[in-house]
Amino acid sequence: MLSVRDLQASYGAAKVLFGVSLDIQAGEVVTLLGRNGMGKTTTIRAIMGLLRPQGGTVAFDGIPLTGREPYRVAQAGIGLVPEGRQIFPTLNVEENLIATASARHGTRRWDLDAVYDLFPRLRERRGNLGSQLSGGEQQMLAIGRALMTNPKLMILDEATEGLAPLIRAEIWDCLKKLRDERQSILVIDKNVDALARFADRHVIIEKGRSVWTGTSAELAADASLKDRYLHV
Repeated sequence: MLSVRDLQASYGAAKVLFGVSLDIQAGEVVTLLGRNGMGKTTTIRAIMGLLRPQGGTVAFDGIPLTGREPYRVAQAGIGLVPEGRQIFPTLNVEENLIATASARHGTRRWDLDAVYDLFPRLRERRGNLGSQLSGGEQQMLAIGRALMTNPKLMILDEATEGLAPLIRAEIWDCLKKLRDERQSILVIDKNVDALARFADRHVIIEKGRSVWTGTSAELAADASLKDRYLHV
C-alpha cells in the first residue's frame, strides 16, 4: 500500500533524513520507533507533502506521491493525526468533524454516527469548541477528524503524547478496534511496550536512516535493540 524508498529531507541547510525506507501492506499496523530527534516526524511530514523531499520516493497504491501537495496526498487516501493534534479551536466538535468529511476512500463508511460510536465522549461534547476540550478529547477529535476522510491509511504522530494514563488507555483501546477492523495504520508513540502489543511490524530510525525492521516478536526477542536505539 505505502512504499517509501531512501527518503531524504532537510530543513534549510540542516539535513535530517539520509535514507528512510518502509512498507505498509493493506490492513497492517506499522510503527516508527527511535529516540527524539532521529527523524520520525520529519519522515511523516515528507510522506504527507508538508516537507518536500530532496531524494527518494513515496508511492501509495502504486501512485507516485513524492513532493505532491498535502491535499493531493490526502486525496490519495492518507489521513493524518498530527503531532500536537492541531484541531480547529474556534469550531465545535461537530464542525471539526464535518470539515474533513469525505466518502471517497476506505472499506468502512466513517460518518458522524460512526465516529461518535467510537468516541462517545465526542457525542457528549459535540457542541463544545475545540479550545474547550481536554487534551484527551482533542486527541479523540483529531483521530475522528482523520477517520472522517475515510482513509485507506491513517498516520498518527505521537498517538498518546501528554495524556493521562486512563485517557491513554482509552485511546489505545479505540486504536485496537480500528486495527481489528483492518484499518491500515502507521503510528509514532514513545510507549514502546504498548506499540509492541499493538503493531504488526516496526521500523527503527536512527539519525535519519531506517536501521532495523521486524515483527513484535523479533523486537521482544532482541533486548539489545532497545538499548542501542530506543533508550535515552
